Amino acid sequence: MKRRLYVLIILTLSFLWLNQAPIDADQHEDSASIYVIPVEDDVEQGLVAFLERSIREAEESFADLIVFEIDSPGGRVDSANDIANLITGTDIPTVAYVINQAASAGSYIALNADEIYFKPNARMGAAGVITSDGNAADKKAQSDWIKAMRASAESNGRDPLYAEAMANENIDLPDYGAPEGEFLTLSPEEAVEVGYAEGIAENRRDLFELLEINNPQITESELTISEQIARFITNPVVIPILLSIASIGLIVELYSPGFGIPGILGLVSLILFFYGHLVAGLAGYESVILLLVGLICIILEIFVPSGILGIIGGGAILGALLVSGADMGHMAFSIGIALLVSIVLVIVLFKKLDFNKGILRHIVLQDSTKSELGYVSNENRMDLIGLKGRALTYLRPSGTAVFDGERLDVVSEGSFIASEAEVEIVKVEGSRIVVREVQK
Repeated sequence: MKRRLYVLIILTLSFLWLNQAPIDADQHEDSASIYVIPVEDDVEQGLVAFLERSIREAEESFADLIVFEIDSPGGRVDSANDIANLITGTDIPTVAYVINQAASAGSYIALNADEIYFKPNARMGAAGVITSDGNAADKKAQSDWIKAMRASAESNGRDPLYAEAMANENIDLPDYGAPEGEFLTLSPEEAVEVGYAEGIAENRRDLFELLEINNPQITESELTISEQIARFITNPVVIPILLSIASIGLIVELYSPGFGIPGILGLVSLILFFYGHLVAGLAGYESVILLLVGLICIILEIFVPSGILGIIGGGAILGALLVSGADMGHMAFSIGIALLVSIVLVIVLFKKLDFNKGILRHIVLQDSTKSELGYVSNENRMDLIGLKGRALTYLRPSGTAVFDGERLDVVSEGSFIASEAEVEIVKVEGSRIVVREVQK
């Protein structure tokens, strides 16, 4: 009886296992874990830090696919290279979904994905290298960028001619609106035609249908507050503005007693600058140490004026700024702009503005010592005029004389007066008592 019971239990469990296994397999087959990562706004080191964290989380979650939703006007070439390395370095299949524009560095990022899809009216291209001052980069930089564009297209089986035309205005493609002298920009239809896009999707649902994903389990990666701050602060336009606020605040603080609002604004601006660059992975511990040394010296200079501490503090902060930037040349340029703006504003601040009105009245000492209020720099001895006495020393022309038993430091009108000669006080100017020899 027991033996039959054991056999029945075994058969039942086997039946349940055989019927459960296909169900689990079907569920796994129909469901896919999708990570959607936005690639928005300017391409800079703050975006690199965000994508690095997002891709790492996707890998730790064993995601089946990563979709990069791209809407970027471009940005820094070095940051685009870092992002491309992150995309090509992951084992998870990747899709670039251009939802508005993938221009300049944004097009390079899209080309490094395994597949590319477009939203209607989106565009990709115009990837010429432009320096921070708005001019075309030198030939060496352009050549390197063109090779990178071609390589990214070839790595995913795309015709490199069109990638090169996006970065090289000498390629003649008039059929696609890019005659010689113009950079190539592809529309969705043109991208599909030349093999740079696998399809056009109105929204995510259409995209997943094209990818033949029936039941996507979507996880959207979002910027943390720290990453939002880092992306904003590491923007090339924001850096000189932030440094200008910091320098103006500290300079104004040096001209005002104690420590007030200008100094607080200056310190907060510096802290925000370094915080953003630390989160973005640009600044290291060496920059933090230099910053702390600089701030300590500046604070000591405010309370214990010496000059040397201020110079050391300024040099340390300047060094910290230079080593924390992604590009030392751009950082030096930003510092130069900040110093120029600070000098101009400080001149206006101390020569043109009315310090008796508004918030400026709090940073300038308004009190003054006036004789009408009883303040005198020294005792005024007008009562001494006319007194006669005798010289205790030779007056050549200064010396000492005694008047009614009181010894006073005096000066003659310019002539020599012998000791023991009778003298008369003829003028008192502050602490200066003028005497004349009495003629008998």
